[in-house]
Amino acid sequence: MGDRPETASVTIHPIVSALRSAIRASGDSSRAQAQQKYMKSEMPYRGITSGELTRLVRDVLATTAFPPSREEWVGAVRSLWDDAEFREERYAATTLAQHRSAKTWQDPVALALHKHLIVTGAWWDHVDTVTSKCVSPILAAHRPIVTPIMRAWAVSDDLWLRRASIISQLPHRERTDTDLLTEAILANVEGTAYGREFFVRKAIGWSLRQYARTDAEWVEAFVAEHGDRLSGLSRREALKHL
Repeated sequence: MGDRPETASVTIHPIVSALRSAIRASGDSSRAQAQQKYMKSEMPYRGITSGELTRLVRDVLATTAFPPSREEWVGAVRSLWDDAEFREERYAATTLAQHRSAKTWQDPVALALHKHLIVTGAWWDHVDTVTSKCVSPILAAHRPIVTPIMRAWAVSDDLWLRRASIISQLPHRERTDTDLLTEAILANVEGTAYGREFFVRKAIGWSLRQYARTDAEWVEAFVAEHGDRLSGLSRREALKHL
């Protein structure tokens, strides 16, 4: 499994089997085709709606014990994710990754797991969920350790780590580190390795638009100073509500 974190046991945790079984028994094949087409996904869907999947996972978690250790939690998430045959299994894995029962393990060590989900997920639905629900809270709670990691992600060879770095502070509001935000954006503007990628340009605009809710003057000044290096999409998104 390459960079897969070591786990205490190779035994599949009961929660993994329960979730797979519940997902297997649900869905609508006609809806599945439409979902796969909409998400441009190579991995097929079972055809379970977001609401149905939320209830399904909630019911399984209510009747099945959550992994009792970090190692078993990582193992359960990785098993569901890495061995997924349908996209809903990966959505269930991200739910386990962010679940409140894993709160004590959400620290810089857990970034190895979340990074794996981002890089191998390689699409906006997975990346944005993992970043907002997992990476962002860890950054807020452990800034001295995680800020340098976000700086490294901003210049990574991986497109999706760059996007994650740019949007890593979306929920932070007045706690936003504008130096980090600036570095992440300027590492990905026009003329940089990924500066023409839609998901990077959109992320830049989104991060600035969100922070404008907290400090509109800062965003206006940023765009005035760096606007010639921002794509049209990024500028429009940044100033959308100003």
